[in-house]
Amino acid sequence: MSASLVETVDVQAPVSVAWALWSDVTRWPSFLSHVHRVDRLDGQRFAWQLQVVGADKNFVAELTEVIPEDRIAWHTVEGVDHGGVVTFHRLSDTTSRVTLQIEYDPKGFIERLGALTNLDSTLANYDLGEFQKLAETAAAS
Repeated sequence: MSASLVETVDVQAPVSVAWALWSDVTRWPSFLSHVHRVDRLDGQRFAWQLQVVGADKNFVAELTEVIPEDRIAWHTVEGVDHGGVVTFHRLSDTTSRVTLQIEYDPKGFIERLGALTNLDSTLANYDLGEFQKLAETAAAS
């Protein structure tokens, strides 16, 4: 079974602010609720520690494409099987749109349940809301 999600949020912040926050891996746990820790292994790979209902997950993801202020794409090379892309769109000088797309292969009961009930999309939407708050606070500073 393969699953996918696409979630979008409009942010009252320029693309440069949204990009600066998302491209800083040290900030990810502050807006990705299930992410406990992310460590940079080298220029392209990151070790992730997730805390999700029913299990902790670890994986290594590799960046496959980075275009500043436009897109970040990745896929896993160890652990949980998934890949995705975050894109940044300029709506105006002070507003941007951030879109998150993820393709994954749910394993186990909890992950399959999340995919079937759209709980994964709800979580991604919540996380984008947290990102929106951080970006808008940063833009107002």
